[in-house]
Amino acid sequence: MSEKILVFAGTTEGRLLAEYLGSHGISAHICVATEYGEQLVKKSDSITVSAGRLDCEGMQNLIREGFSLVIDATHPYAVIVSSNIKDACTKTGVEYMRLLRQEGSRQGDVVEVSSVEEAVKYLRGTEGNILVATGSKEIAKFTELDNYKERVFARVLSTASVAKACSDLGFEGKNLICMQGPFCEELNYGMLKQISAKYMVTKDSGKVGGFEDKIRAAKRAGVQVVLVGRPQGDKGRSYDEVISELNLRFGINTSSNESYKPKRKVTLVGIGMGNSDQLTLEAVNACENADIIIGAERMLSSVKTYCSNTFNAYISDEIIDFIKSHEEYSNIVVALSGDVGFYSAAKKLIEAVKKEGYELKLVCGISSVVYLCSRLNTSWEDVNLLSVHGRDANIIASVKSHKKTFTLLSGSDSVRRICASLIEAGLESVMLYVGENLSYDNEKITSGCAADLNDRDFGKLCVVLIVNDQADSTNPLGIPDDDFIRGTAPMTKSEVRTLSVTKLKLKPDSVVYDIGAGTGSVSVEMALVSHDGTVYAIEKEEEAADLIRHNKAKFGTPNLEIIHGTAPEAIKDLPAPTHAFIGGSSGNLSEIVQTLLSKNKDVKIVITAVTLETVSEALSCMTNFDFKCREVIQLSVSKSREIGNYNLMTAQNPVYIFTLSGASRCSF
Repeated sequence: MSEKILVFAGTTEGRLLAEYLGSHGISAHICVATEYGEQLVKKSDSITVSAGRLDCEGMQNLIREGFSLVIDATHPYAVIVSSNIKDACTKTGVEYMRLLRQEGSRQGDVVEVSSVEEAVKYLRGTEGNILVATGSKEIAKFTELDNYKERVFARVLSTASVAKACSDLGFEGKNLICMQGPFCEELNYGMLKQISAKYMVTKDSGKVGGFEDKIRAAKRAGVQVVLVGRPQGDKGRSYDEVISELNLRFGINTSSNESYKPKRKVTLVGIGMGNSDQLTLEAVNACENADIIIGAERMLSSVKTYCSNTFNAYISDEIIDFIKSHEEYSNIVVALSGDVGFYSAAKKLIEAVKKEGYELKLVCGISSVVYLCSRLNTSWEDVNLLSVHGRDANIIASVKSHKKTFTLLSGSDSVRRICASLIEAGLESVMLYVGENLSYDNEKITSGCAADLNDRDFGKLCVVLIVNDQADSTNPLGIPDDDFIRGTAPMTKSEVRTLSVTKLKLKPDSVVYDIGAGTGSVSVEMALVSHDGTVYAIEKEEEAADLIRHNKAKFGTPNLEIIHGTAPEAIKDLPAPTHAFIGGSSGNLSEIVQTLLSKNKDVKIVITAVTLETVSEALSCMTNFDFKCREVIQLSVSKSREIGNYNLMTAQNPVYIFTLSGASRCSF
């Protein structure tokens, strides 16, 4: 590396650049204006430093000492210095590169002026104390204000020469604050409150220079910001872009040499409901230190005051593609609604980020269920959590079995649809607490029973807490036969139904076929057990199918789908089953079993048979198909009946129950 670089460093980025060059053994000379600035630059074997202000001729003489590249990392407002550096490079024929920090976010009430002179002009005729944070070079211009010695508070560097110069101008005692920045939001806020400031004059020193912290502090303190805008026409590269250029220039292979590879970090931040006041301090800190924040438009509007560099995206693949194609960003924040662990896009992003090998961090946010319950003065530890935001959920099953059910919603008609379902299931009296635009200025919480809210209009950004004081979490198996609407269709008796469903060993999300469903008694019980799954009731008789519809409504099982037709034709286009109950096959048992196995070789099947002919068919299926697990039981049930003063047992027809499974693990 025979090349030698000259860096004019007047900013934090300039000092960071010096450290970067030194860490990679790149020969460089760092030129700063003051001895104080010299103390801040870390020297090394390859890094030399000099202090002193140079004119254009002095810069030319320095450049001619053998430098092949000049990097101008002076302050954005150092217009004359930057112009001299550029002219010196042109006259000496040496390459010039401008490192220019990004502008800060200007959220809030800001009065922008073109110069310090204009700021002074604006402040004439106003009243109240002023914090001036534009630097010591132009502090003399504020002496033109009436009563400036009492009204103006100068915040400048803590060097003896600067302090003396300000003192000579009349800035003394409590009106002279000598400190090295940049300053955090809290320190800025404390100073503004301490001096009872009404105005703050500042320059756009960018995020690195603490500009955004000043803006937020002023907003909190109710202080008017007077911003001296940046000079027009100054173009340059960001710090990351300069580093990328140096990597190419000096052959630093960041992909193959881990010691030179910048560690990329992706932080998934839960921002809460949306109001920036709900952000945790950890979330604020992550956003303040981010190179870029990625998120949907609503999320970005909550955090862009902490980082002006944003990218609008909410689809996981799009976010990952953007990160991969923008290597200049090392510290990336993805802003997500609510909390990162509650029905969040974070779930998919976590896997994608890990796959790319980036460092991953999750920052919790305040979830809407936590916020809504706090506004209702109730706990959320006993709430069953659901979401119908872009997904399906069996809200009826949850409301019937849980005192409290919370769900995220999707679309402005979500509340109306939920109320209609509750009314259909006989739950019209349960209470709903609908939260709209939670945490925002137009937040609204509406309460009422399902019957009252059925025709109400609500916004798109809604959640709801449903309270059912009559909730019953009793095991749903063993519903009495007389509770079903029966008609003339055949019905599997309660004891057989209970044992058959037990033998299936259903899961909450199972996909089940009930073939030959009759009145739907087995379908209903299976739907109550697999409340997060789907039960398909296949029935060829129209009268029986109509009975199933009535029983579906009576028992509140929206996850029960009725298929009018004869198996196996009626099941060919259905989703693959995890389980199947066959109570009636119309002579097609072998074909039905073959179709079930073709859809899922591990399907678990329970067949009930009363006639010897059906028993024979079931035995043939058990032998002819490749079932890993087989079981046959005969169930004989007798029930008591009163005759006078006596109870006599009356026997029912014996029932054969075949349990078959293609899975290698038997569990029945």
